[in-house]
Amino acid sequence: MPAAACRLALPVALILTPLSALAQPVMPVSGVVQQQPAEKPAHAAWTCLLKKYVQPGTDGVNRVDYAAFKDDTEDRATLDAYIASFAEMDLSGTDAATFAAWANLYNAVTVRYILEKYPTGSIRDGYLFGGPWKKIKVNAGGQTVSLDEIEHGILRPRFATPLVHYAINCAALSCPNLQTRAWQGATLDEDLTAAARAYINDPRGVTPTPRGLSVSSIYDWFESDFGGSKQAVIDHLLKYAEPGLAEEIRTNPRIRAYDYDWSLNDSQKAGTE
Repeated sequence: MPAAACRLALPVALILTPLSALAQPVMPVSGVVQQQPAEKPAHAAWTCLLKKYVQPGTDGVNRVDYAAFKDDTEDRATLDAYIASFAEMDLSGTDAATFAAWANLYNAVTVRYILEKYPTGSIRDGYLFGGPWKKIKVNAGGQTVSLDEIEHGILRPRFATPLVHYAINCAALSCPNLQTRAWQGATLDEDLTAAARAYINDPRGVTPTPRGLSVSSIYDWFESDFGGSKQAVIDHLLKYAEPGLAEEIRTNPRIRAYDYDWSLNDSQKAGTE
């Protein structure tokens, strides 16, 4: 028997309630102002979809069953409705719930784009240079924005935390994992910290070699977000590295290479990479 379809858990009227009407700020953590207890727009439907289609691998990589997701018309309709719920939402804040909303929207729109193109080998298929991020657009917060604008025009400058790079997923094997549940403002600090640790302690993030460190290209492309120098990147890695990895980093704290695999994070390809 097939699994039950996911559906939006709350009526649109509640989903569209402004953040400011339902949340009170508390102590800032990790550069993002925490808000309790509001989570708007409601992310239960997105969590349901993530739990259903994101498959954690024994190698530490979360992959997505795009084939099954594409074939489930009800779940695709739920995804469309979830994304549409952001259209007139007040997403102007700098609080944790707003961060969570933008990050969830980015990830949901990315998944929808892959479903529309699937089967495909990479989000960059069809592009000699760059990718589709400027062309993938969505209505959110009363405006039309691209994925590129969400990342570089909203999340990075507004929240000014390197942890944004562990929150958004580009559907690639080398990207920090798409999580099995939606980001939520109330648990954002601990969840982003866990995501950073998971990535940095995985070979996709850091691989010690006799000559130095091979690290994700994320730390090259966005070096300015991680402190603006290779030493600042090393300090960031050490902040989240487990003791064994931290010792290896300190033994030879030189970044010698950057690496990134743009292959699709497709569960159908697990074991073949």
